[in-house]
Amino acid sequence: MHIEEVSFIGSFKKESQCPKEKRPEFAFIGRSNVGKSSLINMLCARKGIAKVSNTPGKTQSINYFDIDEKWYLVDLPGYGYARTSKKDRSGWEKMIERFLVIRENLQVAFVLIDIRHDLQDIDREFINWMGENSIPFNIVFTKKDKLKKAQVKRNVDKIHNELLKYWNSLPQHFITSSEKHEGREEILDFIEELANKF
Repeated sequence: MHIEEVSFIGSFKKESQCPKEKRPEFAFIGRSNVGKSSLINMLCARKGIAKVSNTPGKTQSINYFDIDEKWYLVDLPGYGYARTSKKDRSGWEKMIERFLVIRENLQVAFVLIDIRHDLQDIDREFINWMGENSIPFNIVFTKKDKLKKAQVKRNVDKIHNELLKYWNSLPQHFITSSEKHEGREEILDFIEELANKF
C-alpha cells in the first residue's frame, strides 16, 4: 500500500464523538512508552503525525487520522501508566474499552509490545480481555533494532508461549523497527487487505 495523504481529523474523549462515516478503522494501542507514536509516524511515512514524547501517557484522547480518504488510523491512549491519577486512569480505561467493544467500523486493533522485555502482566491482561470480548487484534512487536536477530526470535517465542497458556492459537503478529522502517509493508498490506473487504 502506498499512502498519499494523511490528515489529522481530531481528538475525541468519547466513542460517540468519533467520525460517523462508514469507513474501516484500524486502532493502535499499547503500554505507555512502547513506541506507538514512532510506529504510526513510520507507517504514515511522515514525521510528527503522532507526537513522540519521552513522557509516558501523552496520548489522552482517541486520535483520528484520515488515510487517503479510504480508512482511519486510530491512535488510542496507552494503558498502564501509573503516574496519572486513579480517576484519570479509570476514565481512560473506560473510554478505551467502550471504543473497542462498540465501535462497529473497527476492523482490528494492533496491540504493541516492546520486544526487549518479558510479557508484562498488564499486556497479558489486556490481550486476554480483548479475547473475552471478541475484539479482533494483532500483536505488533516494537523496537526490533534494539536486539540481535537471535534474541528477537527468542523473545517472540517466549511471549507467544506465555500467551498460549491462555489461548489455543494466536493471531498473526508483526515485528517492527520504527528506526529502520521494518515491518511497515507487512502491516500496510494487511490493512489494505482488510480495508478492501470492508
